[in-house]
Amino acid sequence: MPGRSSSPTWRPLTREDAQASADLLNAIETVDRIGENYTAEDTLTELVDPYADLARGSLAAFDGDAMIGYMKIRYKPSAEEVHRVFLDGGVHPAHRRRGVGTTLVEAGVAAAKVLHELHHPGAKLVVDVNRPEHIAGLAELMRSQGFAPVRYFLRMEHPLGDLAPVDEPRIEPWSAETDEEFRRVRNEAFEDHWGAVPMPADLWRNKITNQTFRPEVSFLLRDATGAPAGMLVTMSWDADTEATGIRDAHFMVVGTLREHRRRGVAGALLAHALRAAADQGYDRASLNVDSASPSGASGVFGKAGFVPTTRYVRWALEA
Repeated sequence: MPGRSSSPTWRPLTREDAQASADLLNAIETVDRIGENYTAEDTLTELVDPYADLARGSLAAFDGDAMIGYMKIRYKPSAEEVHRVFLDGGVHPAHRRRGVGTTLVEAGVAAAKVLHELHHPGAKLVVDVNRPEHIAGLAELMRSQGFAPVRYFLRMEHPLGDLAPVDEPRIEPWSAETDEEFRRVRNEAFEDHWGAVPMPADLWRNKITNQTFRPEVSFLLRDATGAPAGMLVTMSWDADTEATGIRDAHFMVVGTLREHRRRGVAGALLAHALRAAADQGYDRASLNVDSASPSGASGVFGKAGFVPTTRYVRWALEA
């Protein structure tokens, strides 16, 4: 555990902070219990995000060599009327309620304004924070800084065991040749989803096809003409497996093109992916869903056997 010096040192994050970031996030997990464990490789992926300007949009607090708090801004690659900037961060449990969190949030809002003016000055700026609602003191901090809850998301889980065979010839696994089709379906399927913008290729590589991507449990469903109709992408974190003993297949993206909704596309993909995950030794499947999704995703996932376990609050500040 870090020491308790009264005056932490402050500086922007760098790519060399991957291990210190992982150590901090894992210490946070011991108290907050949100189900997120990290390796240095995982945090490095976040630090090299092409839409995270560390020099202008990050700040970390250190007690000696140990990171005790951080914030990082991620701006959107595109924006029309509204530019929703994502503010991420956390404080080591041993250093909470000492003003570190307040300093980081204030710095995050200021950095969001800087990056907004650089990239999308013609749009309206909104700063978003997305965290589980059970974290102690979070609501008080957010409200004190002018944030208000605007949306709720659910983590849902499905235990895996013996599942019935699934025969769906229109479903095929991810391949390098179909990667661009996966990305295109994701972008088109989420056009009418709250807060979503198209993922350019560099962000897709950083956020989706990174070291946590599981191509053997990622699938594309084609319609009768052979055109893509929906897709499912799975990710899994080795650090979570090591920490919990549970091998989780996280369905990171489940998307259906609008013209194919309510035709069983998502249900077929889920059934196929659940069986594939079970066959490959995963203990559980999970996913996150917008509780007000325009596609009715919560109902689709519930019908597939997923049950809600954690509720996340999206806090927003119109800056």
